[in-house]
Amino acid sequence: MTIKISIVTPSYNQGVFLKRTLDSILDQKIEGLELIVFDGGSKDSSVAVLQSYGELLSYVSQKDEGQSDAVNKGLTQAKGEIIGWLNSDDVYYPGSLNKVIEIFDNNPDIDVIYGKADHIDENDNYMEDYYTEKWDYEKLKEICYICQPAVFFRKSVVDKYGILNKDLRYCMDYEFWLRIGREKPFYFLEQKLAGSRLYSDNKTLGSRRAVHEEIILMLKEKCGSAPEKWIYNLAHVITEEAGYTRGTEKENYEFVKELVKKSALSFMKYQRYIKLSQVRVMMSWLKSSRKAMLEAEAK
Repeated sequence: MTIKISIVTPSYNQGVFLKRTLDSILDQKIEGLELIVFDGGSKDSSVAVLQSYGELLSYVSQKDEGQSDAVNKGLTQAKGEIIGWLNSDDVYYPGSLNKVIEIFDNNPDIDVIYGKADHIDENDNYMEDYYTEKWDYEKLKEICYICQPAVFFRKSVVDKYGILNKDLRYCMDYEFWLRIGREKPFYFLEQKLAGSRLYSDNKTLGSRRAVHEEIILMLKEKCGSAPEKWIYNLAHVITEEAGYTRGTEKENYEFVKELVKKSALSFMKYQRYIKLSQVRVMMSWLKSSRKAMLEAEAK
């Protein structure tokens, strides 16, 4: 059988979600599907779940060097013309794979497709739309509007642009999109293809500060500097983690004061300077929030 599409699934101790992930792939009844799982030596029910699928998939369960290493093994070994990467806690929506294959078959000039996606909770319930927009490389530097499980690419992309940077723990996918997109535009499919799971133990959600710090350093290395939006995003995370809230106008004013302080420190740490335009932006925040507080107190 000719392998048309390969789905690579990295996994580690996520037996509670793994069956839902695998079923979301196999239930699409794709002819020419290769499903390969690289498990990092899980100690939970993951291996038993994998064994229950018999010859419907192939897997390896042994200690690895982390998620990027597991994905890279799959990217290297995949035999399909098209590759998808689905983490062991995410899911594909029905019909996604057939639609992606159809577009690739009818458009030989398209090498990468990304679609829309949802954030879902531990019980597969919809939480919110993943923010996605039409392809714009410069905008991609400012915000990662591409949801990783909703991305598919030809095997030739791996041959040309390489595999993931396994030194990155959180933003290895973002760096990969930037590396490819610098030379090759992506095709935006305006259809929801996947559900990306958010929960307290989720690596990205549970390490927000570390995620933003790694993204900033990656962008500095790749692009020469990190856009101001990422600096402000980091400062916002630090302020929230320090316990500041915005429930009242007074609380909001205190939040903004701390946000401005953390933003200034972050600019100096990562950029070594603060543009006058950004000083004005931050001062406008302070002025606006103080005015709102005083008006509330006067009522």
